[in-house]
Amino acid sequence: MLQLHSADGSGDGAGPAAAIRREDYTAPAYWIDSVELTFDLDPNKTRVLNRMTLRRNPDVAAQPLKLDGDDLNLARVLVNGQGTSFKMEGARLVLENLPEGAEPFALEIFTTCCPAKNTQLMGLYVSQGTFFTQCEAEGFRRITYFLDRPDVMASYTVTLRADKAQYPVLLSNGNLVDSGDLEDGRHFAKWVDPHKKPCYLFALVAGKLVAREQKIKSRSGADHLLQVYVRPGDLGKTEHAMNSLMYSVAWDEARFGLPLDLERFMIVATSDFNMGAMENKGLNIFNTKYVLASESTATDTDFANIESVVGHEYFHNWTGNRVTCRDWFQLSLKEGLTVFRDQEFSMDLAGSPSARAVKRIEDVRVLRTAQFPEDAGPMAHPVRPDSYVEINNFYTVTIYEKGAEVVRMQHNLVGREGFAKGMKLYFERHDGQAVTCDDFVQAIADANPGSPLTQHLAQFKRWYSQAGTPRVRATGRYDAATRCYALTLSQSCAPTPGQSEKQPFVIPVELGLIDATTGAALPLHLAGDGAAEGAAPTTSRVVVLTEASQTLTFTNLDAEPVPSLLRGFSAPVVLDIDYTDAQLLTLLAHDADAFNRWEAGQRLALRTAINAIADSTMGTSASGQFDHQILAAEFVDAMRSVLRNPALDAAFKELVLTLPSETYIAEQLAVVDPQRIHAVREAMREQLALSLQADWEAAWEQNQDTGGYSPDPVSSGRRALSGLALHMLCIAAQKTGDVVWPGKAYQRFKVATNMTDRFNALTALVASGSELATPALARFHTLFKDEPLVIDKWFALQAGAPDRGGNVLPAVRQLMAHPDFSLKNPNRARSVIFSYCSANPGAFHRSDAAGYVFWSDRVIELDAINPQVAARLARALDRWKKLADPWRSAAREAIARVAAKPDLSNDVREVVTRALAE
Repeated sequence: MLQLHSADGSGDGAGPAAAIRREDYTAPAYWIDSVELTFDLDPNKTRVLNRMTLRRNPDVAAQPLKLDGDDLNLARVLVNGQGTSFKMEGARLVLENLPEGAEPFALEIFTTCCPAKNTQLMGLYVSQGTFFTQCEAEGFRRITYFLDRPDVMASYTVTLRADKAQYPVLLSNGNLVDSGDLEDGRHFAKWVDPHKKPCYLFALVAGKLVAREQKIKSRSGADHLLQVYVRPGDLGKTEHAMNSLMYSVAWDEARFGLPLDLERFMIVATSDFNMGAMENKGLNIFNTKYVLASESTATDTDFANIESVVGHEYFHNWTGNRVTCRDWFQLSLKEGLTVFRDQEFSMDLAGSPSARAVKRIEDVRVLRTAQFPEDAGPMAHPVRPDSYVEINNFYTVTIYEKGAEVVRMQHNLVGREGFAKGMKLYFERHDGQAVTCDDFVQAIADANPGSPLTQHLAQFKRWYSQAGTPRVRATGRYDAATRCYALTLSQSCAPTPGQSEKQPFVIPVELGLIDATTGAALPLHLAGDGAAEGAAPTTSRVVVLTEASQTLTFTNLDAEPVPSLLRGFSAPVVLDIDYTDAQLLTLLAHDADAFNRWEAGQRLALRTAINAIADSTMGTSASGQFDHQILAAEFVDAMRSVLRNPALDAAFKELVLTLPSETYIAEQLAVVDPQRIHAVREAMREQLALSLQADWEAAWEQNQDTGGYSPDPVSSGRRALSGLALHMLCIAAQKTGDVVWPGKAYQRFKVATNMTDRFNALTALVASGSELATPALARFHTLFKDEPLVIDKWFALQAGAPDRGGNVLPAVRQLMAHPDFSLKNPNRARSVIFSYCSANPGAFHRSDAAGYVFWSDRVIELDAINPQVAARLARALDRWKKLADPWRSAAREAIARVAAKPDLSNDVREVVTRALAE
């Protein structure tokens, strides 16, 4: 499942729930072998007949059967066809008088529910007249009483019955085995899933849908049908999703030998969905955001995201479905591994080394701006958590993105071929099972005896059990007499909630050395490296840091080199090293590793920002503008060289020339003044805009699209750089009073033939504060008022706009009163409320605390409708303790106001309670 700034879940308002602990795991007292579900679908009263075959688990002491349920109306319970006594323990159905012995028995449960009133969008719900389900993590209990846990795997037969005119398409997991008409204008469809699965992978869809279909043949010669279902009118926007699905099927079989294992594979899109997408076996349900795309409605980023997310959910077919989690503490077993796989998929499809590097940089930016703060905040938790109150709150960037980095380190420690061997062994051992993170790591290690992973296996597993982001301190010393360079690497990790002391991690550090004068890559002669004797020295290698401190000595060096460390971001750590500006400029100009070349520019910009923030002699004017030039001439010249360098790809240039975000800058500071950070970064951007104006003009002219639209890496990179150039030119124009470039931006906005160029132009006008932004926004809405995903962009752009005199919050309130806004639609709520509270720190952190009051009102309001979305919004103030006053005290007051509400969901209560904890 792919999260989209939310975590799925529900709360019953009954007060704080007790923590669930990993150490308390016990196997279920009963196994469910088969499930036969019959649905009579009705928006107001859906009837669900659940016939199960169960048997006692001989390894667990005899005890009552306790089935999970939530918001269900129970009509009858039969055991082996006979009525039986039962009782309720809260929301659980408890059966005590069950057959003795090991023989299977039949259990029949008949319930009803009301999908039309299910605003949580968990379980069975109705969206725009169509039935959908979302069962991960614990939504199946809102459909029928069940052992709602991932280690209970059963075979499913599902019969759907509904009005044929209203619901002509009836879908569920697996293969369609029967269908036909019934009396009174109704019809049915019967589906059988040949693979056992946990109930969180169950899905059904029923409604008026149309499909794009594609028949394919696997490498084994088997035929398969691929289908992408959408609402009528959206079919023309599904070609890219279908192509992405075909690429995914082919890639997984080619890279890992994992074929499609069903006769058909279906994707269905809905606009009312809490997540990005869900990997239900053979019937993936997607947010429309990650399915629908055309050049006139979707940006290059949208096209790339669709490719990635379609791949992610398809890859779950093996890493998550065929082998699933024993319990929810093991969530990263499927999510971290599958994020790694979708990242590799996107990089393999990108092709060129430069395009692969751009993808890697983009992924690391997400990790640093979202996961590193989480690791340092109140919701910090290990990749494999030890406890939770609400599992929905642990669908986090730590589980997903950091989990992917932990898998990537295993990949790097055993090599590409070694990792493929480990994956093969993993499936040979565990296909059809519910297992743990330890089982995965063990398989990778066992397939690669003698590898660094195998040598340090127990220590490596600390990545799964210890929270926090390790810091690696690097210091170098050159001895001219011996021509040796000693590089000392030391590691540490700060305390996190519940973990005061940390033991050393296994940290692979890819490194190289660069000649400080020429920028040439130097051969690496590592003293004491017997394995390398007789072999030609390389210019890049991986060293494995396992101790608190280790010293590496490189020989045969005529002068002090510039170390290039953590190449490709080889481990999810913070690298502390006292580079001089000259060394960083050398890395930026010459490093053969594209990631570290980008990183050098980021470090220079970050250092400049932090120094300006701390310099009390630098101030802001009455209008809030910074009144000093901040960037050194050497930095500006370096950026000019990047822009002018014909050997660099446009996409890479755009990344280098984009300054570190306000959020990332804030994370480097002990005490945060959000308004000063905003003022400093804006001043840096304005200086870049003005100092490089001629070069921005050249970049704009040189990167115009002249042919038909294509979202390939080269074309999208050119559009990204031209968009950044236009943005900077409009900023410069606002400072100089020039009207030419805003006029060109407005013209480009009007005549653009694709959404990327059109939206880049609109963003340039809005971000620069041009007077032309108002008519452009009005025109944009008129053009796309019938395109919900495009209108989401329109809302988000305004809610995320730079704050000028406190104008953004009133604008956000107006947007919420707009006829197109609906708080019940997660995409729309995110486009306005999250864009303001979570993605616009300069506007959100107001000194009058009005932003925080707005936040608390919205968290409470959303919690009554959809706790999972509310809980994600509640995370916006995770880092309140870093704020300087008056923001700090005002933020705490806002969080306490939410926490004081007596009927909060468990989702929100856990977040705000942990935020307030000292």
